[in-house]
Amino acid sequence: MSYKIGVAGKGGTGKTTIAALIIKYLRETGRTPILAVDADPNTNLPDSLGLEAESSIGAILDQFLKEKINLPQGMPKEAYLEVRLNEAIAEGEGIDLLVMGRPEGPGCYCYPNQLLRSFLDRLSDNYPYLVMDNEAGMEHLSRRTSRDLDLMILVSDPTIKGIRSAGRLKRLAEELELNIKRICLVINRADGELEKPLAEEVEKEGLELLHLIPHDQLITRYDIEYKPLLQLPDDSKAVIAVREMMEKLNIP
Repeated sequence: MSYKIGVAGKGGTGKTTIAALIIKYLRETGRTPILAVDADPNTNLPDSLGLEAESSIGAILDQFLKEKINLPQGMPKEAYLEVRLNEAIAEGEGIDLLVMGRPEGPGCYCYPNQLLRSFLDRLSDNYPYLVMDNEAGMEHLSRRTSRDLDLMILVSDPTIKGIRSAGRLKRLAEELELNIKRICLVINRADGELEKPLAEEVEKEGLELLHLIPHDQLITRYDIEYKPLLQLPDDSKAVIAVREMMEKLNIP
């Protein structure tokens, strides 16, 4: 059984950055292999990890739907699709990456999510750790992409709107009974102690505040220079904060 972490939050809060730094911590503490899943159609996690995803679930599904009449003789379509989906895994040092992507053609986005869920259920058994970077907002919850998690980290910026958005995500996860063992809040780009109105809002929303991650100019610099966050030095303020956060969790 793998230890599964999902990272979610409204757009612009830095959830992909937090997901990448969690993966960095897991790898550097010997918790490998890790399956990193980019479940956001607006794919950013590969760049943060320095991995190149040559294909995606969405692209493979589109191609499969166009070519299924030409399947190899005697091969069930489910078996053929399984082989193709495995081709979407990008391999790195201690990290494998799977990208959801977006279907190229028109139509419902539900089937790719269903594929991702069933494929992940089988694939995750091969990895002791899974970290999923979810799409912004609440759709991944209603589609049940984020389910059966040991930990969901809700990322907010230091704003009332961000904290309220995290509260809505928590309530929806509970209403949908998604089997998430623990839901925590992380406030990103928070310098110093949390201001009183924000702390009161966290309490009002019934959120468990796990940690504050300070604003880190190095992350901005790495983004400008197009460098993966896995290369951030140990004295990076964000790296130190995420290390402290993960040590609090005392994960196996």
